Amino acid sequence: MRRAIAVARRGIGSTHPNPRVGAVVLRAGESIATGYHLRAGGAHAEVRALERAGDSASGATLVVTLEPCAHFGRTPPCVDAIVRSGIRRVVIGMRDPNPLVNGRGIERLRREGLDVTVGLLESECRALNPPYLKQLETGLPWVTLKAMLSLDGRMASESGESRGLGGESELRLAHRLRAESDAVLVGVGTILADDPLLTVRLARGKTPLRIVLDSNLRTPPKARIVASAKDSPVVIATTSRDAARIRGLESQGVSVWTFEPGQGGRVPLESILRRLAGEGRYALLVEGGPTVHTSFLREDLADRVAVGIAPMILGGASASSLAGDLGRSRVSDAIAVEGLEIRRVGRDLWIEGTIARNGASHV
Repeated sequence: MRRAIAVARRGIGSTHPNPRVGAVVLRAGESIATGYHLRAGGAHAEVRALERAGDSASGATLVVTLEPCAHFGRTPPCVDAIVRSGIRRVVIGMRDPNPLVNGRGIERLRREGLDVTVGLLESECRALNPPYLKQLETGLPWVTLKAMLSLDGRMASESGESRGLGGESELRLAHRLRAESDAVLVGVGTILADDPLLTVRLARGKTPLRIVLDSNLRTPPKARIVASAKDSPVVIATTSRDAARIRGLESQGVSVWTFEPGQGGRVPLESILRRLAGEGRYALLVEGGPTVHTSFLREDLADRVAVGIAPMILGGASASSLAGDLGRSRVSDAIAVEGLEIRRVGRDLWIEGTIARNGASHV
């Protein structure tokens, strides 16, 4: 099962909107074939492993991280391929909570006389697919807040400069995080200050959907993200009804999503998240500044933080930090982050962790 989990990780960044799944075919305790799900519409992990095993699959054991499907989607049911292969035993990491599956694959395999075991390394298998699981449970995507900070916790200098804070290795990591996401989001303040492209250039993979929170449509028509909209999709989320500006942006290939104003007249974040999940975009990377990060944290919409620490001290009384006022005046009220992963990335320190929530099974 650990081998199947490792194989499944090869699909990170490419399976959208499907889950990451790995499979191993065993004979006499030895792995004879592996497979993983690469992309939606392509063969599932079980089918790829069985095709590689060929006739050797007859009488063997199939180990798979997620319950095989028993319904027709973009591909035929995996259980049909398993039964035809002659596999006699199936070991499943976890049941698939998708209403189209959710035990039907297990039931079908058992009806066909196969020996089925469910729940091996279940927590590790769940950890493969937090975005997939969260959207099934809540209708919302998995949200990661990404930031680069100085040792004294500043996101930018007092003059607002942030370029150069992260080293070359950190930049490559940031691009990899984008490539592994379905969408990347910033506020219009980031567009005005840095004029970023938000594309994937320093890692392998596709550029995700790029989203700008822009309540009053202040994004300049000549911004690089607008100029590149016909090459990689861009959404500007707004509460403005300025028809002329909307037409101008749309003529350049930008999609404009208009929402009813939320608190403070801002774009309602939960509405954006539900629309993204409805379009099959389950993993959102937020690269905004402190205003955007604060909004996600205050509204309890963030799931994970990914923070780089640069070996420098910026100082500055008005220099921005990761988050502003969260309405939490005591240490006991602080937002807890658990499961910390800490490593060196070139000259920088990189920290990732999951925001703790009681009873949130998708975490």
